[in-house]
Amino acid sequence: MKEIRFFYVPDAVNQSELPADEAAHALRVLRLHEGDEMMLMDGVGCYYRAEVTLAHGHHCQYAIRETLPQERQWYGNVHLAIAPTKMMDRMEWMIEKAVEIGVDEISFLNCQFSERTIVKMPRAEKIVIAATKQSRKPWLTELHEMVNFDTFVRQPRNCCKYIAHCYEEIPRSYLFDELRQPSDMRDAMVLIGPEGDFSIDEVRLAVANGYKSVHLGNSRLRTETAGLAAVMMMQLSKE
Repeated sequence: MKEIRFFYVPDAVNQSELPADEAAHALRVLRLHEGDEMMLMDGVGCYYRAEVTLAHGHHCQYAIRETLPQERQWYGNVHLAIAPTKMMDRMEWMIEKAVEIGVDEISFLNCQFSERTIVKMPRAEKIVIAATKQSRKPWLTELHEMVNFDTFVRQPRNCCKYIAHCYEEIPRSYLFDELRQPSDMRDAMVLIGPEGDFSIDEVRLAVANGYKSVHLGNSRLRTETAGLAAVMMMQLSKE
């Protein structure tokens, strides 16, 4: 049986043609023709079984044959806020894997010890879309532009908030234990610092603004590994 291919089409029900990037993949790589079946995802919780009605030049038009609303795969909102690494390929790998595991939002932080202050959002968004299609997630992960750490932690947020760090002089608890504690709030967010960690003043500022001080275990992790570990813990706590 031929595998059905997934394509990301925002507002798919009100469109009739694949976006340019998706059309190029459908026609030049997969060589779809009129009458072929494909699955569309709108990124907001719905799949659509569709049929190719036109495959010509750079255009791939479709007709929706069936609407397939999807159920949430986990409860609550999973939000990772992380300081990007100097080598962006490591951060791109983390974004890809975090999306595959399951994360609702990713925010980028500019911290005191950050070595990277710019993230090319269009490229990051393409990685999110590719990982969403590969892992067949009904909802598209939301990416947020980089923001200064102080500004970010001062913003009011109605969720369980944690900051992971390595300072032994500030009392910490194990993140997974905290996530498993009964709570009326179903949403969770974890802050992960740059390769040199947060500054101790940043940790104290976060704690003063309602963030719980946590660690990710006994091993000292790279930034991208820590981000992925935090996402996995949030996911496991929401099963």
